[in-house]
Amino acid sequence: MAVRPIRVFGDPVLKSVSAPIREIDDGVRALVKDLIDTVELPGRAGVAACQIGVGLRAFSYNIDGDIGYVLNPVLVETSGDPEPIGEGCLSVPGLWHDAVRFPYAKVVGIDLDGNEIVVEGEGLLAQALQHETDHLDGVLYLDRLTPEERRVAMREIRESDWF
Repeated sequence: MAVRPIRVFGDPVLKSVSAPIREIDDGVRALVKDLIDTVELPGRAGVAACQIGVGLRAFSYNIDGDIGYVLNPVLVETSGDPEPIGEGCLSVPGLWHDAVRFPYAKVVGIDLDGNEIVVEGEGLLAQALQHETDHLDGVLYLDRLTPEERRVAMREIRESDWF
């Protein structure tokens, strides 16, 4: 279908809780294609539907060339000691700050045929699963920063050329 433009910080869709997908129809199939096309670009680890302006619970991921998607994802498990890890976001371009994430994460959802799928892993995959499910709950990674780090990030946003 198409690589879709990414919505940036300040767009209300990014702070809204995404609705569950109730029916898998041609619109949802087109959404998944667009999510995959959009995440395939170099340097992208994940794209949530809200980042392309669609308020439905879906995201795509691209970790070390493993590309996939999850509909109605639920973060069902995290483990390990949460630790600050460098993170950025396509919706907050140019910023990179330490967000606290668990080293392991597991997401359960469905595919386009309505079959249950499980995506789980450590490292960058765990970080992406947490980041993308946060998006679907209206949470940006900026919300995971320490108060001081968030002040710095907000100043960087105000001074950016895209805001």
